[in-house]
Amino acid sequence: MTDAVLAVLAAAACLALPEAIPPGSHPLRSPDHWWFVLVLLSTLPLAVHRKAPVTGLLVMAGASVTLQHLSYIPQLAGPDGTSIGPTYLAVATALFLTAVRRGPRVTTALAALFIPASAAAEAAIAPAGHRLAALLTDAVLLLAAWALGRLSRARTAVRDEAMQRAAALEREQAANARAAVMEERARIARELHDIVAHNVSLMVVQTIAADRVQDRAPDKAHELHAAVEQTGRDTVTELRRLLDVLRTDEDPRETPSKEPPQPTVDALPALVDAVRATGLDVDYEVSGTPVPLPAGYHLTAYRVVQEALTNTVKHAGPTRARVRLRWGEEPERLHVRVCDDGPAGAAAERPPLPPGGTGHGLLGMRERVAATGGTLHTGPRPGGGYCVHAVLHLPDHDGIANPGGSAHHAAHQRPAG
Repeated sequence: MTDAVLAVLAAAACLALPEAIPPGSHPLRSPDHWWFVLVLLSTLPLAVHRKAPVTGLLVMAGASVTLQHLSYIPQLAGPDGTSIGPTYLAVATALFLTAVRRGPRVTTALAALFIPASAAAEAAIAPAGHRLAALLTDAVLLLAAWALGRLSRARTAVRDEAMQRAAALEREQAANARAAVMEERARIARELHDIVAHNVSLMVVQTIAADRVQDRAPDKAHELHAAVEQTGRDTVTELRRLLDVLRTDEDPRETPSKEPPQPTVDALPALVDAVRATGLDVDYEVSGTPVPLPAGYHLTAYRVVQEALTNTVKHAGPTRARVRLRWGEEPERLHVRVCDDGPAGAAAERPPLPPGGTGHGLLGMRERVAATGGTLHTGPRPGGGYCVHAVLHLPDHDGIANPGGSAHHAAHQRPAG
């Protein structure tokens, strides 16, 4: 559309040129049908310049030189001075658009051939004594048009590159945001599993135990019912706190400060007491000197013990389990070990847990421990039962975990005693 408008404007200016020239100033040939055809050929190719820029430029330049040679328009340079009319400007516009729309190789080659040839043609048809002026005027006019076209194309290329970089940066930011969302969803899924699987399993076992002792020990049944009620209330509270984090409409940068407090290793005795109410004999022991831990390490240790005891309750029933926390058993290590004796009766078969951690619980434990730079070992004990052993690499004074040592490179699974 723009090219068509330019072509119409250029044609209208050229057609009106004879009326704009004062009488007697230039000895020009009167307009006729050939003049009309040549004017159209020197302007209308602009309308199709986008499809055929080089061809259109050459047709317009040829028609312009012919108009001058037949004295239909004033010479570019003559006795009356320099005269840059609409015909010359139309050719310069075509060269400008060609430099904008074609690549640097084509436009450079075109400038190297077309500008000297056009300038030489202007000099050849100019009156004697004005040939050098015609050559220089035409060369400067066309060279300026070509240079402006190249500059415009270069600026457009810089703008397009900047827009592409901005788009690429936006896509990268969107991808990072999606990855962060997926990571947060995975974290929340682990939290939901830990909360629901553990507490619901306790409630089921406590309810079954209460039903069994209802007739012979009403007080014990009442105690178990109270434990079920308290466990249910705790579960609802934890779920509500977790869902509140999802519902928040505040700035995401402020969300971490609004997250509910997470359980720490100090809450393990209460966890052990709750599991004991199901009939599981749990022995809890802490050795070594505790050191300050980041919240993530506290939560990891707590969830490992919680998941291991939940699996014991679900798969081994009322058996005996031992929970051990070893501070400083190795330098800068915290060992969390949960072992059970298996189902009551040596002949009982315990449903095997996937040693590679393919279940959601073990997979969540493995991911939590790996996030601290530690290792997780799970598997059956040689004498019966099952053991979960997590080794957390404690952070140094800068808050960076130290994964060095042979324990980090140990086999991913081994029977634990």
